[in-house]
Amino acid sequence: MKAAVLSKSRWTNMRILITGGGTTEPIDQVRSITNQSTGRLGQTIVTQILAKTDWQVDYITTPTALQAQKNPRLETFWISDTAGLLKMLTDLMSKNHYDAVIHSMAVSDFTGEAAFSQAALIEKMLTEKPELTTAGLEQFFDSLSQTPSTETKISSDTQRLILTLQKTPKVIAEIKRIQPETILIGFKLLVAVPPAELVAVAAASLKKNHADFILANDLTEISGDQHHGYLLAKDGSVTEAFTKPEIADLLMAKILETRQAK
Repeated sequence: MKAAVLSKSRWTNMRILITGGGTTEPIDQVRSITNQSTGRLGQTIVTQILAKTDWQVDYITTPTALQAQKNPRLETFWISDTAGLLKMLTDLMSKNHYDAVIHSMAVSDFTGEAAFSQAALIEKMLTEKPELTTAGLEQFFDSLSQTPSTETKISSDTQRLILTLQKTPKVIAEIKRIQPETILIGFKLLVAVPPAELVAVAAASLKKNHADFILANDLTEISGDQHHGYLLAKDGSVTEAFTKPEIADLLMAKILETRQAK
């Protein structure tokens, strides 16, 4: 079902926390790993909410993301990496009550743990026992994160650069832990999968993270303002939207509907 177009009525005042953009994870002091999120969806959601409601919006985003225009009801908080996002979100949710959290930020699944030039890695390996077992190799790679880098910038004069990446914490899992009563809307992005698989994965995420809604989308169906998504609700219903403005309107309608039902 296509998302309904909202009227420009002024809804009951609420406070909403939104995340948007994409995190950047450091490798050293000059290099980083980034994702390709532009922040356009977060920007659109913020803009639509400010234009169509009287809600207060707190927006966590990154300096590289597309930004919403200044508004007296908008306060922007800047972060760069996943650790910063988790700290900012925890701080804000510990101080403020939010009627809803729209977590649309593209959060990196991994962050830099250790980085070695080929020569540095070989040197480290040669200091270890030459007869390494599988368990020994696992212990060796665990030890890499305990080895402090002696360089603030890794030399480019190396044939290979070896990185170890560590899984980042799932930020969405913390939201309901901090504020169980907030309306939580999460997002699940996959690439080139059948709609049934996309919806099934999103349903699992909804249950795991105690979300109220998950917006499931496929990267192959996103281009500019065109953005095909499936909004899954706890009651099992699924609503489709086909553009970023439609998604924003749909989320507003679902927040209001859920709030009024409580």
